Parts: sequence; structure tokens; C-alpha cells
Amino acid sequence: MSFVLSKLLWPFAAPGNFLVMLAVLGVALQVLGGPRWSRYGLGLSVAFVALLVGLTVLPVAAWSLLPLESRFPVPALPDKVDGVIVLGGAVDASASAAWGRPTVNHAADRMIEFAVLARRYPGARLVFSGGSGSLTDPELTEAPVARAEFERLGMPLERIRYDGESRNTYENALISRDLVKPQPGETWVLITSAYHMPRAVGVFRRIGWPVVPDPVAFRTGKDAGSGLGPGFAANLYLLEDAIHEWIGLVAYHLMGRTDSLFPAPA
Repeated sequence: MSFVLSKLLWPFAAPGNFLVMLAVLGVALQVLGGPRWSRYGLGLSVAFVALLVGLTVLPVAAWSLLPLESRFPVPALPDKVDGVIVLGGAVDASASAAWGRPTVNHAADRMIEFAVLARRYPGARLVFSGGSGSLTDPELTEAPVARAEFERLGMPLERIRYDGESRNTYENALISRDLVKPQPGETWVLITSAYHMPRAVGVFRRIGWPVVPDPVAFRTGKDAGSGLGPGFAANLYLLEDAIHEWIGLVAYHLMGRTDSLFPAPA
């Protein structure tokens, strides 16, 4: 149920959609409402313009992403690792099906890091966890596309286990745990995008599976958050991911799926 609700409610919370709804409501109240409602409509329209200017001039997206991406530093990985898990999210299953070849997105560094660690730790068990996050196309899962991509990268396919059922981060952890049954004292490395790592680590800790976080696919640069625009399109694109993740952190903690509101290094 939580998966369905998240998919139904997110379109209303997504920053781009929210701005459009604010603008439409403001104009509608001015055109269709009486004098009182017209004033409210004017206020909404002014708020819309102010938000538009703010997103264009200020590095709002960087301010939102930096706390997430800097929460877990890039680790010095241990000499011995028992297993490596990479979370889905780097595969575009729809585009892959449409064009007949594996297609990845801005999180492709997850796949690259997975291949790098597979070579670095030839004895480690490997897990890819990613099903379908779509309500309309649940049959388009990431796992088959990931397998094709790993084959193109020359990875040892016989070592990789696949979870093609999980639809969100919570299910990533649960299904992967049931798939490989990690034992106490084992060292497992978790790969996901840096901004997503706090929530992912919180979930794995909550189910009793401690992992070594290996954040990748950073979205902010060295001087992020200190420069001014203009950059509305880039700001909005990054802000959508940031807002989605902050909402996810709050929702997961309220549902008891993470060990803290904003998980930090142990």
C-alpha cells in the first residue's frame, strides 16, 4: 500500500508540478473568483513568480542535495569483503525496451562501481537489487537490463544474484537479505547514489544488516551552493530528486523502516 500511495502522491509534491498547480490556481482564482478570491489568486501568482525567480537565481537544489550527499563520506574499503550489493535506479527499463539495448541514466556510476568491486574482490558474492518502480508497467523490471549491461561490462555473470521483485528501498533490503542470507560478522558493501545513501543505510540497519556504505553518482560539485544562477532547468531537475529523498526519509522513519530520521555514519 505504501508503494502505491507514494506513486499517487508524488506527482502533487514534485516541485515542477507544484509550480504549475500554483500558477494555474492563481490565475483561476483571479479570473473566476470574486474580489476576495481574486486577491488570493494574485497572492498565489506573486508566490509563483517569487519561487520561479528563486529557482532560477539561487542554488536551491545544491542546498537541498549537499546535506544528503555529504552525510556518508567515500570510504576506505577493507581488504576483505564478503559481498557487494548495488541498488537499482541506474537502469532505464522503459528506454531499454523501446530501443532494444540496455540504457542507463545519471546514476550509471552505480553499475560502474559494482563492476570495479567485482574485480577487486574476486571472492565476494554479488547482488543486484532492482525490480520495477512503475505502477503502469510493472513488467518492465531492471534486473534483465542490468544483466545485459553487466555482460557488456565483462563482469562474471555466474557470481551475480538478482532481485527483480523489489519496488523500493525497503524491499531492496528485505528481498536481498532473504536472497543471500548474510551471516553475523560478514562484511557487505552497499552501493547507491550518494544522496540516497542515508535512507538506504537506515533501512539496512533497521532490518539488522550492517553494511559498508559506498556512495557514488554525486550530483553536486566542489563549489555547489555558493554560486548564483541563472539555472532554472538544472535547479529544478536536481531539486526533484532532493525533495523526493527528504520526503522519503521522513516517511520511512514514520513507518519505522529506518533506525533514525537522518541516518549517519556509525
